Amino acid sequence: MDTEHTEQTAEFELPRSRTANERLHALIPGGAHTYAKGDDQYPLDLAPVISHGRGAHVWDVDGNRYVEYGSGLRSVSLGHAHPRVVEAVRREIDRGSNFVRPSVVELEAAERFLATVPTAEMVKFAKNGSDATTAAVRLARAATGRPRVAICADHPFFSVDDWFIGTTPMSAGIPAETNELTVTFPYGDLTATEELLNRYEGEVACLILEPAAHTEPPPGYLAGLRELAHRHGCVLVFDEMITGFRWSEAGAQGLYGVVPDLSTFGKALGNGFAVSALAGRRELMERGGLRHSGERVFLLSTTHGAETHSLAAAMAVQTVYAEEGVTDRLHALGERLAAGVREATAGMGVEEHVVVRGRASNLVFATLDGNGRPSQEYRTLFLRRLLAGGVLAPSFVVSSALSDEDIEHTVEVVAQACAVYRKALDAGDPTPWLGGRPVKPVFRRLA
Repeated sequence: MDTEHTEQTAEFELPRSRTANERLHALIPGGAHTYAKGDDQYPLDLAPVISHGRGAHVWDVDGNRYVEYGSGLRSVSLGHAHPRVVEAVRREIDRGSNFVRPSVVELEAAERFLATVPTAEMVKFAKNGSDATTAAVRLARAATGRPRVAICADHPFFSVDDWFIGTTPMSAGIPAETNELTVTFPYGDLTATEELLNRYEGEVACLILEPAAHTEPPPGYLAGLRELAHRHGCVLVFDEMITGFRWSEAGAQGLYGVVPDLSTFGKALGNGFAVSALAGRRELMERGGLRHSGERVFLLSTTHGAETHSLAAAMAVQTVYAEEGVTDRLHALGERLAAGVREATAGMGVEEHVVVRGRASNLVFATLDGNGRPSQEYRTLFLRRLLAGGVLAPSFVVSSALSDEDIEHTVEVVAQACAVYRKALDAGDPTPWLGGRPVKPVFRRLA
C-alpha cells in the first residue's frame, strides 16, 4: 500500500500486524502494556502494530500510514518526535539520566512546573498518573486521619491501585474490605455529594474527580465542591491528567479559577515521555517531606521518578505550549474537526447515531444503534471503515501536529464510514459489516 492517503477497500488486511499481535499475546498478558491499547479494542484482525510515528501520523508494520488521534492515550499532544522535545531529551541523555543524589534538573523542572501551575506551591514528580493519584489519596488519608475515599462515579479512571480498581468490573484479587473504603459521588450534583459526606460524616478523607470531562462544569460547581469539601474537613483533589495543558497550560484549575488542595498531572506533560506530577498546598505536600514535626508520609519515592531526560521533556513541552500557543491551536483544530464530522454525519443521515462530544481539545465520539443506545457493534463498524481509510481514531482527540489536510482527509473518511453506518441502520443489523466479533469495553469481568 502507498504510504500516502489512499482509498482502501472493505478487504483491508493487516497480515504482519496480525502475526505481531499473536506474538505479543504469547509473551505479554493482554498483548499490550496498556489495556486500552489491546487488540480487543479494535475490529478482528485490524489492530495495527505500530512501526513508528512522526507528527500526527503513524505507520504500521504493514507499511500503512494513518492520521492518528488520541495519540499515546492523549499523552502526545504536540505530535510524535516533536523536534524541540527530542532535542531536550537527547541533550540530557548525553549527560546521564539518573544519579545517587538529585540532579539540578529536578530543581529546574520543579521551578518551571510551579511557574506554569501557579495555583500549586510544591510539586513531586513520578513516572505515571496512577502513582501520583495514589500518593494524593495517601496524603489525604494521613492529613485527615480518615479511611474513606470518595471518587467521582462519572469519570472512568483514576489509578491502577486497589482503592480504584476495586470499584471496576476487573476487581479480581482485591479484598472486599478495600473496596468498601471507596465511595462514589455524581459529577455536578452538590446536594448528592453533601448527602454522601453526611452519611459518612468524619470518615471521608478526600473527594477526587476530573474537574471537567465531556461536559463543562455547571456554574459554581467546582467552587461549591471546594467549599463543601473544606466544610466537611475533606481534601479536594483534581485529577488533571487529561485537563492539564488541554484546557489551559495550568489545567482546568487555571481556566476555571478554582484551586484544589492537591492536583495530579501527566499525559501531555511529557509528550509521550514518562513523567507525572503531584502538586498542591505546601501544608499538605510537606507532610511527605522532612521539614515538619509530624508523622512522616511515604508520599512518592521512586527510582526513576526524576530521570533527567523525562523532566527535560516536560520543560520543553511547557516552553512549546507557552511560545507557540498550543492550547489555542488544539481547540481550533478540534472545533474544525467537530464541525466537519457533524456535517458529514448529517449529510449521511446518521447525526443522531454518530455523536461527537467533549471539549474541542478532547473530543470523543459515541456510536449509537437504531434505538439510540451505545453499541459496540456499531463502534466496530465505524472503526473498521476509519482504519480502511487511513484514520486511526479510538477517539477524536487532536494533537497540534495535525494539518488542515489531515482534518479534511479525516472528514472524508468519516463520511464514507457514515454511508456504511446508514446502510447498517437501514438493514437493522450491523453484523454483515463487522468482519468478526465486536470490539469490547476495557473494563469487563471476563476476558
